Amino acid sequence: MLLMHRDATVTIVHSKTQDAPGTVSKADVIVAAVGRAEMVKKEWIKEGSVVVDVGINSVDDPSAKRGYRLVGDVDYDAVKEVAGKITPVPGGVGPMTIAMLLRNTVNSCVRSQATKGE
Repeated sequence: MLLMHRDATVTIVHSKTQDAPGTVSKADVIVAAVGRAEMVKKEWIKEGSVVVDVGINSVDDPSAKRGYRLVGDVDYDAVKEVAGKITPVPGGVGPMTIAMLLRNTVNSCVRSQATKGE
């Protein structure tokens, strides 16, 4: 909604979209939140696009200390070669999400106290 309010053309692509790679490859900005590990591939991405990976998935990795590693919905290692900018997983949008949740919680508490006259 924020992008549409700035007159951007927003196209929603989901796991059942016909020719998802073709649709995504036309985008200047991709926000990936499909819930499938590394679903968005390098071939889907237009050179120089901005890729925001919101997904977080665990995949088995026997070489990792915990036996798994965290990855996003974007194949980060491949996509970073063509993307102009890309957020990593973990450590990309997650910290900002947590910060905004905490801010909203504090704001809600302040408003709640103000309505009680305190």
